[in-house]
Amino acid sequence: MYPKDYRYTKEHEWIKVDGANGTIGVTHYAQHELGDVVFVEMPKVGAQLKARQSFGTIESVKAVSEIFSPVAGEVIETNPALADAPELINKDPHGGAWLIKVRLADRKEASALMDAAAYEAYIAGQAKEHSA
Repeated sequence: MYPKDYRYTKEHEWIKVDGANGTIGVTHYAQHELGDVVFVEMPKVGAQLKARQSFGTIESVKAVSEIFSPVAGEVIETNPALADAPELINKDPHGGAWLIKVRLADRKEASALMDAAAYEAYIAGQAKEHSA
């Protein structure tokens, strides 16, 4: 379920690195926990992000949640499809519902994040905590 070539954070964001750039989104687990997404607030192109800094919010029928950048970098693109159809996050969180693209400040930063197997183990542990 979780693409093997992505890296993941404990806050449930993902990043796919492509050369000097990275595409960032939220995971299937995050969208499932949020419920039906109704609005997404994203940064402006040109914004400078720090790793683990909030760069926007996702509003669902349940709550408003902050989105955190997995890496430092400059926003070079936001996903225009989400302005009119934020529910895409519920339908395709690892594909068409990416949030932003960034020019990476340090490519090595992403490699320090969890791989798919580590992330799946992490969320399995969280599920156990919730049911305990």
